[in-house]
Amino acid sequence: MAPLSWQAERAAFMNGLGRGQDQDGFIEEQVRTDRLHQLFRQSFSAIFGSYLAAVMLCWLCWDRFDHGVMLVWLVVLALTSLLRVKMFTDWFRCPNSERTPQRWERRYWITLILSAAVWGTGAFALMPTDDRLSQVLVMLFTVGMSVSAVSSYSAYRSMTLVSMGLVLLPCSFWLLAQPSPMQVGVAIAVLVFSSFVVSATRKLSDALEKAFRLTRQMERAHSISTRAAQTDELTGLMNRRAFFEHAHVLYAQCRHQQQPLCALMMDMDHFKAINDTYGHQAGDQVLRQIGGVISTSFRQADVYGRLGGEEFAVLLPNTSLETARAIAEQLVKAVAGLASEPVHGLTASLGLASTQARDLDLHDLMNTADKALYRAKAMGRNQVAVAD
Repeated sequence: MAPLSWQAERAAFMNGLGRGQDQDGFIEEQVRTDRLHQLFRQSFSAIFGSYLAAVMLCWLCWDRFDHGVMLVWLVVLALTSLLRVKMFTDWFRCPNSERTPQRWERRYWITLILSAAVWGTGAFALMPTDDRLSQVLVMLFTVGMSVSAVSSYSAYRSMTLVSMGLVLLPCSFWLLAQPSPMQVGVAIAVLVFSSFVVSATRKLSDALEKAFRLTRQMERAHSISTRAAQTDELTGLMNRRAFFEHAHVLYAQCRHQQQPLCALMMDMDHFKAINDTYGHQAGDQVLRQIGGVISTSFRQADVYGRLGGEEFAVLLPNTSLETARAIAEQLVKAVAGLASEPVHGLTASLGLASTQARDLDLHDLMNTADKALYRAKAMGRNQVAVAD
């Protein structure tokens, strides 16, 4: 997935601060996706392990089981295994953005239920009525399959329990209905053992879910703190530090691609008088409005921020000096058109410089635009001055 632009990140951050419930829902969706990814990572080997266990059981009891039933069981189990292999192949081939619970959970459930039902039904069909040793071997393998389900499907407690039930219960219930105390005892022992496995499954599943949720919450907290450290609290624009971090990257890109880079320096006219006359709250409201004008006036490729006080800066990559001047003049008009009661007559002065005319490093480019800004103020303010 492509990284978000600064503008998109800032918008998500500013919008997300007041929407805790939406963010919690987003984290829950991330946790659900993490569980799905964990499921696919840890259960692929279970396909082959399941079929290998069936083959080994048939081999050990070759002379004790009905060969026709064994053949049908192995063929049907092979078909369900191939179906699961196809599902895993599709999963690994699809892009990460399409590996969503909505698309894959149901498909996984269907293949798992088919495979577990075939395994449990086949073991029950092979169970001889008068061979205690073979019965014990069948139960041993079904118990082994149930234990392997814990390691394979632990991210989903329900999947673990369903697969265990489909494999274990047919043979266990059949043994419970037999007259022999030994057969009943084996069934009871298997069910008691299964109850401990169920308890362990619940604890393991809860621990995994808590780990996923904690990881996502820590990532969210880190993201919010990082963005807060780079965002001007008053205007929502980049602060000085973030602006220059992005400015150095943008300058290097333009230099590498041999593209012109224009710098705009903007300063509000008579801003100290606004604070002295109307108070700092009115001045802050003016700055918030200026931040809104700037954030809606430039492209995602542009870099802009508040450098401090009433001073703002904008970098325009791959932009000619003539185009940048037209943009700057539109910005002057937009500021002059603002109404921020009780303040009237807002104006701003802009200085413009470009690497198009001469080779300037970032520091020189910003300084040149700043000198042009002071020239705009000296010429009467509320205008754009272009560096010589």
